[in-house]
Amino acid sequence: MSTESNNEAVDVKMMSCASCGIAEVDDIKLKECSDCDLVRYCSDACQENHATQHEVACKKRAAELRDEILFKQPESSYLGDCPICCLPLPLDPTKSTVVSCCSKVVCIGCIHANILRIKEARLDYTCPFCRKPAPKKLERDKRRMKRIEVNDPVALCLEGVEQYGEGNYERSYEYMTRAAEWGSVEAHYKLSLLYYSGQGVEKDMGKKIHHLEEAVIGGHPYARYTLGCDEWNNNNNAERAVKHWIIAATQGDDDSINNLIFAFKQGHVSKDDLAAALRAHQVAVDATKSPQREAAEEYVRSRTRVE
Repeated sequence: MSTESNNEAVDVKMMSCASCGIAEVDDIKLKECSDCDLVRYCSDACQENHATQHEVACKKRAAELRDEILFKQPESSYLGDCPICCLPLPLDPTKSTVVSCCSKVVCIGCIHANILRIKEARLDYTCPFCRKPAPKKLERDKRRMKRIEVNDPVALCLEGVEQYGEGNYERSYEYMTRAAEWGSVEAHYKLSLLYYSGQGVEKDMGKKIHHLEEAVIGGHPYARYTLGCDEWNNNNNAERAVKHWIIAATQGDDDSINNLIFAFKQGHVSKDDLAAALRAHQVAVDATKSPQREAAEEYVRSRTRVE
């Protein structure tokens, strides 16, 4: 049967209830299966009655749809751009910081440039983004709690990190869960670690993978690298692992490049695919560079040498 004939058969199937066969008319509206796009039903009862017959095809199609989302090349990493210089934020967490007054993630280049401006003009320190004076600890804590009360995902995630650092794993899990519900990609990644270690929550490898996948879909390169490692080490699926590492490499992830080189030596990556990944990786890394950021890094290195 040709592809065109298959498409026509699917179209006909979608015009009637997969269980009772009733066609869609003005007073009868059909709705798609909640997990796939293969069939439609006229009622919840019909969907329930047809569940056994549809189960295998439904699971297969649902997995295909999930993979379409999972392996889609993200436009950028979950970090986005620095709100001041508008360049992509580096993946290295030491090269950016969250300013306490407005919860903005600012690159070290803009932080350093702001400090130089203040010193030159002999001004009091102000935030490089909102230009407000740096709050003292009591005021900073009050502002953070206000942001937490209104479900600011950045503030919730940061509180989760702080609770974890203090050994309050259950509280950390609660804050991370709230942050993830409100759209924090980093919180999904942190939750995967909690489910893996069993800190603050019962160990659950299925939920670990779920949160890794949610972080991957949100553009988290290291979550994708980790998911690739899981495919390679635990599922013995080199093809899926390589797919993840190639995408993470194009976002600038160094570890994924190292794993791709290893996979190439094992015969799982072609020379052309490795070369393309190396080029894309370099483009992503170069996009995060600027004279201001290089000056800030040199300043940090010089301070380290002195100390």
